[in-house]
Amino acid sequence: MNEKQLRWYNISLMAFVSVWGLGNVVNNYAQQGLTVVVSWVLIMLLYFVPYALSVGQLGSTFKESNGGVSSWIKATSTKRLAYYAAWTYWVVHIPYLAQKPQGILVALSWLFKGNGSFVNTVDAKIISVICLVIFLFFLWIASKGLTTLKMIGNMAGTAMFVMSILFIILAVSAPAMTGAQVATPNMTSVATYIPKFNFAYLTTISMLVFAVGGAEKISPYVNNTKNPAKEFPKGMIVLAGMVALCALLGSIAMGMLFDANNIPEDLMVNGAYEAFQRLGAFYGVGNVFLIFYAVANALAQISALAFSIDAPLKILLADADPDFIPEKLSQLNKKGTPTNGYALTGVLVSILIIIPSLGMGNMTELYRWLLNLNSVVMPLRYLWVFLAFMWINKYSERFPSDYKFVKNNKIGYLIGLWCFAFTAFACFLGMVPKKEFAADPKAWFFELTLNILTPIVLVALGLILPIIAKRNKK
Repeated sequence: MNEKQLRWYNISLMAFVSVWGLGNVVNNYAQQGLTVVVSWVLIMLLYFVPYALSVGQLGSTFKESNGGVSSWIKATSTKRLAYYAAWTYWVVHIPYLAQKPQGILVALSWLFKGNGSFVNTVDAKIISVICLVIFLFFLWIASKGLTTLKMIGNMAGTAMFVMSILFIILAVSAPAMTGAQVATPNMTSVATYIPKFNFAYLTTISMLVFAVGGAEKISPYVNNTKNPAKEFPKGMIVLAGMVALCALLGSIAMGMLFDANNIPEDLMVNGAYEAFQRLGAFYGVGNVFLIFYAVANALAQISALAFSIDAPLKILLADADPDFIPEKLSQLNKKGTPTNGYALTGVLVSILIIIPSLGMGNMTELYRWLLNLNSVVMPLRYLWVFLAFMWINKYSERFPSDYKFVKNNKIGYLIGLWCFAFTAFACFLGMVPKKEFAADPKAWFFELTLNILTPIVLVALGLILPIIAKRNKK
């Protein structure tokens, strides 16, 4: 049987399931309202298409390597930079892990109470302690190496994907099928969709970048694609079209359910659940859609928490260079678990769960802040993808490839530079708090300080490990 059996439609579907989620629609609608429709079109054309096709060329160039981004950096530059790339890939998951217990709590609140009031009425400090207990419990479970969670995760991930597509179909067809009232006025006017390209708008771009990121997961499939030079880019362009279509229809669906001129404060936290609750009422099935979504989301969050504790850490320690990573950190117990690595994860995530609650009033504030922090920190790992792409174009004679995004290496280099600069710009401006300064200057500065310090501290920790490793070797 021919190994190169994947066609463009296989590639686009596989990538779509891993990249797309309903949260992408809800979170960006919460920040931009219906103007996000134009933002989605722009981000697809200016960022996602070149990003996905760059990843395709990197995957084709380094077809023998399984280490992903860090192995691309190792091949194109130095071992030290490869270590920093691996460190970045791992450390950006710390805010992601801190967010997951909140997601589990919200899902359980909707499942058992039928509303999101629990997280909004209980003090942020108490919520943070509960989140810490949930995190430490799953840290312990992950250390036992339980594989059943991955199976649950696959099922829940599929269910979440189905629910996100179902949401679009149900919401867009609701006015015609059920006579439901459209929440946002003037949805037929073009002006409703045009963003104001001001400073406040620019601070929300990081959430869009965060939503469309992660295409580097697709790179290993380039070499299993039939006629990769033609089929892979075709698959990526179809993927971009599918993501754009779902983002546009999803955003319009949100506009039908929630007034874009009066977006609820807690939309990021409770929006998806409330949307399914409203759809259930429209179609006369009560809370059926809500219950399905809450169960699927709770399982998906639990699985993602356990999996994201383990997988990124193992990638970091897999080819741990003793010159950069202290031996103690890589030590495995009898079950093959890096216990000291787990301990480091536990300490960093615990700090990130507890400290912010000391300066924030409620769970909604805390949830929105942590989600925005993720949109600043997570895209930092994409910078290494674009660096590697710039280098394979600069030294193209050393890096031949079956598939090339663009034939002209100078243009290829400039595309990599553009994506790098755009990502860095989005992350930098994403640090600005998404709240009115005048309403609470103290809380605004508290958030800004956390947004600046968190990425600096997380990346700086990566500079300390090689010093410790060097001392230990002496």
